[in-house]
Amino acid sequence: MFYVYILESQSADEWYVGFTNNLEKRLQEHTSGQNASTKRYAPWKIIYYEACLDEKDARRREKYLKTSQERRMIKLRLKEYRYNKEHPGS
Repeated sequence: MFYVYILESQSADEWYVGFTNNLEKRLQEHTSGQNASTKRYAPWKIIYYEACLDEKDARRREKYLKTSQERRMIKLRLKEYRYNKEHPGS
């Protein structure tokens, strides 16, 4: 399986979209600062992922998730998560 994922920084208001064939290992790499592009905002947590059977499909989906149009759609898809994060205990 190949995974497209969205990480949320636990130290800043930042998201990161990526692709991997080993989700747990990749999260550990991001959180431990082994990835130059995410090191600054570590630690991270996975807030969304999708699984694909084909690597090309996963890469194509990752590229699409990085577009501004799809970022808006993801924010709508994660509406309850985002609301509960901003209004804990509601």
